[in-house]
Amino acid sequence: MMRRVGVEEEFLIVDYVDGHAVALGEVLDHLSDDDGLSSEMKQEQIEACTLPRISLEELAQDITAHRLSADSTARSVGARAVALATSPFPVTSTATPGLRYERMIERFGLTAVEQLTCGCHVHVEVESDGEGVAVLDRIRIWLPVLVAISANSPFWNGADSGYASYRSQAWNRWPTAGPCDIFGSAQAYHAHVDDILSAGVLLDKGQIYFDARLSHRHPTVEVRVGDVCLHADDAILLAALVRGLAETAAREWRRGVEPVRVPAAQLRLAAWQAGRFGLGGELLDPQTSRPRPAFDVVMSLLNHIQPVLKEQGELSIVEFLLFQLLARGTGADRQRAAFASAGALCSLVADAVQASSVPATLLRGPAEPSLLTSKKKF
Repeated sequence: MMRRVGVEEEFLIVDYVDGHAVALGEVLDHLSDDDGLSSEMKQEQIEACTLPRISLEELAQDITAHRLSADSTARSVGARAVALATSPFPVTSTATPGLRYERMIERFGLTAVEQLTCGCHVHVEVESDGEGVAVLDRIRIWLPVLVAISANSPFWNGADSGYASYRSQAWNRWPTAGPCDIFGSAQAYHAHVDDILSAGVLLDKGQIYFDARLSHRHPTVEVRVGDVCLHADDAILLAALVRGLAETAAREWRRGVEPVRVPAAQLRLAAWQAGRFGLGGELLDPQTSRPRPAFDVVMSLLNHIQPVLKEQGELSIVEFLLFQLLARGTGADRQRAAFASAGALCSLVADAVQASSVPATLLRGPAEPSLLTSKKKF
């Protein structure tokens, strides 16, 4: 039985004419879980959550429909919803009303005030907390590669940050954000969380912002490292890769294969490298922590989960989506190209709105076979 997988995407709300972030205001009060939409900490963003799905085709339908729904909601205030992980323009964001958000801003100061970032979180079903922690311990070395694949936030405060994913830099200012060391058991995981909460720094369990964690609401492992992907296809790819990693890890655990013991400090270096360069340079090899061309590291990830993908009938789809990404570039690549072409951030945003609304390839007919072996970018 394949594991169900779900995706949470956060979108930026922008003025389509000038590209600046705008608040949804009272519209947020009318969002419904039936539409898969909900508010976030800032009024300039909106979150869409798919149902737990088995097939990638169903996931593609949800992601495409929710992107359209989020955009329709934004249009009600004369704006658009766009899959940008940071605002290219400077922005003074507006907190969503509510006691929890008020307390977060009071407690965490500028970190919370400036926190207008949009991520893509992937939930993968697990049988138990024990299995979930076994998965966390074994996928942790691969998470920086997912940062590079999803990179979609090069601009910050009106300028090119120099990073492919500056969201990952802004996000990691939260006290619990980032990689964890190996837990070894569900008991050790929960004891670690309890120790953090007892320190009194966080407001609640919802602020356990590990790169990957056990969800406190669902029987899932939640991988939280990704930028919201500019293209729907890349969000589907991210979900497929996470599910492949989770299933591979669970099988290793059942066979008694120990996790690779890379220190969390080394994984933080790998994540920084991935956020800085995306797929445009070198990444740190997950098993050796030495720099290698990004293409080689991505292929190592694909080879690692290939047996599971092949068995579950998803290998050709994942290969297509992955090589499509490698051929055209990440969202960060497209943002920079759009800005270089027009020389204006508003044109970049308009291009991103268009790219965000393109339906997933899985809903548009068969993949182009020639792309399955395309390695032109590298």
